[in-house]
Amino acid sequence: MPTEPQHTAIWRPDVTVACIVPRDGKFLLVEEDVRGRRVLNQPAGHLESGESLPDAARRETREETGWDVELTHLVGIYQWANADGGFLRFTFAAKPLRHDPACPLDTGIVRALWLSREQIAASTNLRSPMVLRGVDDFDAGKRAPLDAMASLLP
Repeated sequence: MPTEPQHTAIWRPDVTVACIVPRDGKFLLVEEDVRGRRVLNQPAGHLESGESLPDAARRETREETGWDVELTHLVGIYQWANADGGFLRFTFAAKPLRHDPACPLDTGIVRALWLSREQIAASTNLRSPMVLRGVDDFDAGKRAPLDAMASLLP
């Protein structure tokens, strides 16, 4: 007797962006409250409808840190699943241009800070494994040109 075909659940990850912003041997991070935990993350967030990936990365960095940045490269695309679902994260390298200390930070963001790779690696409260992996890939020289992506938005 034939068996019914097995249906696999469709995984629909959140599409997110993040920026690795180096300066003087340190990286721009945010300290944020997430579900009752204080964690460290790159400036990062969700892609919004009608928004390009680079625009989302610049917007999220400004909203979470007050820093305007210039994207220089795509460092990597990371797939990560957790108990809440999962993420597909586009991580960019960016150089800091200017800081607006009066810029209000997003809800949940405690502060922006600059940490060395060693300080990041020693932390026990990284938001996800994508944080350190992105820094390590950046330090290893992983770079793709920004034109490796195309936005076909109207």
